[in-house]
Amino acid sequence: MAMFRSLAQMSLSVIFIIEGANAFVKPGGRVSTVEKAGIPQPKQSVELNGTTMVIGGSMLALNIAPRLASALLIGSLVPTTLVGHAFWNEKEPQGYRMQRIQFLKNLGLIGGLLLMLSGNNK
Repeated sequence: MAMFRSLAQMSLSVIFIIEGANAFVKPGGRVSTVEKAGIPQPKQSVELNGTTMVIGGSMLALNIAPRLASALLIGSLVPTTLVGHAFWNEKEPQGYRMQRIQFLKNLGLIGGLLLMLSGNNK
């Protein structure tokens, strides 16, 4: 069972490490999305969120305080999902579908992280 838990943690962490690093190094269009949402210091907010994802994802992958790591990642993922994937605001059908897919993907990630929070993780 421990092997499956380790594999699950590593699998779950990959997207946070890669996309968090990408958000930090190349904030790009994320900044304007955050700015439109009225969040102060949008570039720094994107970089902070990316940093949080890399740290939380790395902690989870290395089994360092996995519950804390999961809580950090949920805290990072909720605003990312609501601000970055607001499919209900999309006017074009293709944009609506793409943002809805990303929103639902993030919901699935949150579900996995909630399982990590509720499980017998040491």
